[in-house]
Amino acid sequence: MDVEKYLSKFYKTTENPILKAMEFFMEKFNHPEKRLKFIHIAGTNGKGSTAEMLTNILIKAGYKVGKFMSPHLVKSTERMSVQNNDITYEEMESLIKRIEPEIEEYQKMNNTKVTLFELETTMAMIYFAENNCDLVVLETGLGGLYDCTNIVNPLISVITSIGYDHMKVLGNTLVEIAEQKAGIIKENSETVFALSEENDVNEKIKQTCLKKHNKLHTVKKEDIKNYEYNQEYQKFDYKEYKKITVNLKGEKQIINASICIECIQILRDKSYEISEEALRSGLNTVIHKGRFEIIHQKPLMIFDGAHNKPAIENFVNTVNMYYKNNSKVYIISILNSKDYDMILKNLLKEDKSVFIFTDGNNKESYVAKEELLKTAKKYTENSKLYAYELKEAIDFACKNYENDVVFFVGSFYIYGTIQKLLKEDKDD
Repeated sequence: MDVEKYLSKFYKTTENPILKAMEFFMEKFNHPEKRLKFIHIAGTNGKGSTAEMLTNILIKAGYKVGKFMSPHLVKSTERMSVQNNDITYEEMESLIKRIEPEIEEYQKMNNTKVTLFELETTMAMIYFAENNCDLVVLETGLGGLYDCTNIVNPLISVITSIGYDHMKVLGNTLVEIAEQKAGIIKENSETVFALSEENDVNEKIKQTCLKKHNKLHTVKKEDIKNYEYNQEYQKFDYKEYKKITVNLKGEKQIINASICIECIQILRDKSYEISEEALRSGLNTVIHKGRFEIIHQKPLMIFDGAHNKPAIENFVNTVNMYYKNNSKVYIISILNSKDYDMILKNLLKEDKSVFIFTDGNNKESYVAKEELLKTAKKYTENSKLYAYELKEAIDFACKNYENDVVFFVGSFYIYGTIQKLLKEDKDD
């Protein structure tokens, strides 16, 4: 079986998400989710980084850890792993063959199509249960309340941030979006939440925890002290923990690391043995691809999948932290479903850089490069604006800006294509 081809036939999204299919599949496979312990993570941004950090810490502490994340960057197998080893295509094929008859039955009974994420989440639950994972770090796909992953009763629910994204499904105000994310908060459990600057959002999370008899642990900026950073690490104190070191870049990672510290404290209170050494080592050795990741050295190329307002603002802030005095080139690809006007407005504040607009790796899914170029001209008089195919954009940057820093930004889904194109150039 060509697993990628098989998966590509499934619907990628659903307009009216419900949990009916997930409940059906869990019942059919004797509730694998009830045999597992979860840390369930929702949030507009920071989910992936927090999931990677937590997984790394728990593995260092000696636990067998399943991890479920999205999106993948190159292969679908990246979405589920045990001990940071991705599921193989052979294992995925075996799971698909077992689930396929149930998919057909469900579709016939309900006259509806099973989505890709419903299939992937079902595979993950069975896979983690059959691998006897001690803990599973589970990232939501979209929102929380009606997300496929919301069939679990977690030890800890985590909400990393609340911002504007996926408004067609989640709502048009931050409070509406918060309500969807708060859907992962369950009865008699515990929640870790990084406080928002919006009091209404904080109140929504607090009230949900009260209703669910759920103990709330908040991460406050004032508890983070003595922050410093260099090209290699960021250091900070959090409550009684001094000189915590994180190797991921950008100030938001300090919030994500603080969320992890709160989670570890809760697990310790539940009699999980996690040493301070495992906590520190987990945070300063974590790898998270596609988030301000250096992917090439000459010229220096950095990839970041930022595609919504908070992520773009964080990206711009991180660029200014590390590369303020460098000459910069931005290669920008933006999906049709994203607010490209807002993204360009934020990126073009730095008007001395070079901006190259592309159609991504799939013209049907991405905003046309000509449209990006036209929109960019509203926000800058900069003459260094170009529109190229992705390969041409890379060649143009390599040929003309060898000593500059080149940033790819706007979409996670071009990561694999960029890596392939860079490898082809190297092989030539």
